[in-house]
Amino acid sequence: MKMVKGIFIILLFYFLGQSISYLISGFVPGNIIGMILLFLCLYFKAINPENVKDVANAFTRNMAIFFIPAGAGLLGSYGLISKFWMSILIICSVSTVLVIAVVAIIQQQMEKRRK
Repeated sequence: MKMVKGIFIILLFYFLGQSISYLISGFVPGNIIGMILLFLCLYFKAINPENVKDVANAFTRNMAIFFIPAGAGLLGSYGLISKFWMSILIICSVSTVLVIAVVAIIQQQMEKRRK
């Protein structure tokens, strides 16, 4: 029963995000909005983390399955990718460094608040 509740909560936030995205004409993807809303509810303790813990762990353990469609899409776009490989490599490198830096700063801020 706990897994069903967790799946319901995650899907609820997914659909909320999709609805908000539709209302703002898709400016921000719905799944991103849903994840932000779920994070905020967990952070401000509006939702008990134990309710989604099992489902989140199951998704994390099986994360490789979610990359199969993206990999197949990349193979289908090989001609385009081979044409712009240097630009893609630079963009991926810069964005990876930025993500690591932002996550590190946020983690430091959260650790300071915890103490």
